[in-house]
Amino acid sequence: MTKTLKRRRKEAKTDYKARLALLKSEKPRIVIRKTNKYIMAQIIKSDHAQDKVIASATSKDLLKKGWPDNKNGSLKTLAACYLTGSLLVKNLKDKPEEVILDIGLSRNVHGSRIYALLKGAIDSGLNVSHKKEILPSLEKINSTNKSSIVLAKIKEGI
Repeated sequence: MTKTLKRRRKEAKTDYKARLALLKSEKPRIVIRKTNKYIMAQIIKSDHAQDKVIASATSKDLLKKGWPDNKNGSLKTLAACYLTGSLLVKNLKDKPEEVILDIGLSRNVHGSRIYALLKGAIDSGLNVSHKKEILPSLEKINSTNKSSIVLAKIKEGI
């Protein structure tokens, strides 16, 4: 007899085993999701399996903060992800003591855009347990001269 998969697992949207482990920790979590154009991050607190969003930010918000309009196709670069993480922490009213990372069904690739967003949040003062080697270096985030200029300009405005 085969086991029937839940609908959200069939749609490749939810890993129920991982979600249960995150809920059991009873800590707020930073949820990072990628789309085709943007990257989104939220800090979510769960209470009796009911999720409440404490703060959120998307890379689309960077356009309002001074990201050049001619570079709106590059809102998933490492620099944009780093700034989105900084913006997320700025949107927090009360910083939680510790937050755990929830990347969902995304692949765990060291130095990727997900971890660039995490580095931006950590550099802005969020406490997330992590290993140092998974985060991309600032040299990699500022890899091109143009992105380093934009990064410095927007970082001042955030």
